[in-house]
Amino acid sequence: MKKLLSTKTYPFLLCRLIVGLVFFSEGIQKFIRPDEVGAGRFAKIGFHAPAFWAHFTGTFEIVCGILVLVGLTIRLASIPLLVIMITAFIITKLPMLISKGFWPFAHEYRTDFAMTLLLVLLLIYGGGRGSADARMTPNKT
Repeated sequence: MKKLLSTKTYPFLLCRLIVGLVFFSEGIQKFIRPDEVGAGRFAKIGFHAPAFWAHFTGTFEIVCGILVLVGLTIRLASIPLLVIMITAFIITKLPMLISKGFWPFAHEYRTDFAMTLLLVLLLIYGGGRGSADARMTPNKT
């Protein structure tokens, strides 16, 4: 009988918890703190129809964050989150790199960088043994 949680399970579980909880909470905040991180922020950045884009992004962050947390369709759920991260990089961080230089950029991009790399890891390797995906796939031994 296969152990549900083993040392081979913990690293992916931790990655899923980090990614899932961060995106889930950020998505919720786009709705409950619209001026700071939702429509107000999207307007400040220069988005047309900022309320639409804030709600669109927030919805994807919530839904995909939950999917990552439970480990269901991890690879598919990682794709929209990567698009969000790449868009955020191009729109907010790249201009900072160009205008303020590397060190201010590196400071501001540190969390985004870590989240992006964790998403790439989940996209390539999936959610690990403890994920819903792994439980639904037949054992290949």
